[in-house]
Amino acid sequence: MPTEPKIDKAPDGGRTGRLNAETIFRWTATAAGATIVAAIALIALFLLIRAVPSLMANNANFFTSTEFSTGDANNLRFGIRDLFMVTVLSSVFALIVAVPIGVGIALFLTHYAPSRLGKPFTMLIDLLAAVPSIVFGLWGFLVLAPQISPVQNFLNENLSWFFLFADGNVSIAGGGTIFTAGVVLAVMILPIITSVAREVFALTPRAHIEAAQALGATKWEVVRMTVLPYGRSGVIAGSMLGLGRALGETIAVLVVLRTASNAGTWSLFDGGYTFASKIASAASEFSSPLPTGAYIAAGFVLFALTFIVNALARLASGGKVNG
Repeated sequence: MPTEPKIDKAPDGGRTGRLNAETIFRWTATAAGATIVAAIALIALFLLIRAVPSLMANNANFFTSTEFSTGDANNLRFGIRDLFMVTVLSSVFALIVAVPIGVGIALFLTHYAPSRLGKPFTMLIDLLAAVPSIVFGLWGFLVLAPQISPVQNFLNENLSWFFLFADGNVSIAGGGTIFTAGVVLAVMILPIITSVAREVFALTPRAHIEAAQALGATKWEVVRMTVLPYGRSGVIAGSMLGLGRALGETIAVLVVLRTASNAGTWSLFDGGYTFASKIASAASEFSSPLPTGAYIAAGFVLFALTFIVNALARLASGGKVNG
């Protein structure tokens, strides 16, 4: 009887090699992610360790005091009340100004503008992100502030009954207020919000758009019923990225905002310092551990505030970003 030819089995080396490669890649990716988490945890631990001695030596309430006196290491009196107020007001005001403009620009570029106009306009918006902070600060101080003072005077005279437009702790003349700083920050974060919103709007499924058009929807109805709902999470994510940039901006705010001798009143016409600008302005004082720790404590609050903002953004966007 004829015998069947022997067929040599393929060696398992290929499969074993693939498994080894996948294992190596998985562990490499896991290590990369763990590195970021570890770095953030170590930064937080460093800030906390350096801040605790100063907080223990503080003779004022850290959360409610408007003082920030660190000249005498034996009599530290510092609080973050005004720093928190100026940081939050300027950043949130910037977000309120920038988000509608950024979303409008993104919708124009993706659904209204012809391609020959959209591409150069997109490049122009993206180039704003490359402008150094000091340039925005000088522009805000020398050009914007004098021009925007009449607007601030009008709002103060007609809406002073509302606390945001009441008299502040600095003069409106010259424009060195939270209002001016917020407008400068809005221009700075505009490219971030516009870029993210544009990318998400452009990825709206074509089938959704065509279905709305088949039902007789107008251009605006198509945008309202398909594009905006699909891009909601992306717009929120871009807005939070912009808010993070505004919270941590230093040089531009330091140049624009006028210092104040009195406590803030939660008015857009107040002056003062943000967390970042206060730390930057006192860099020359970082020679003694206790005074330095006071500023590190303020930095830790800004660090925690950033995490809270990002957590709220994830909750608002449903834990995912379309696109």
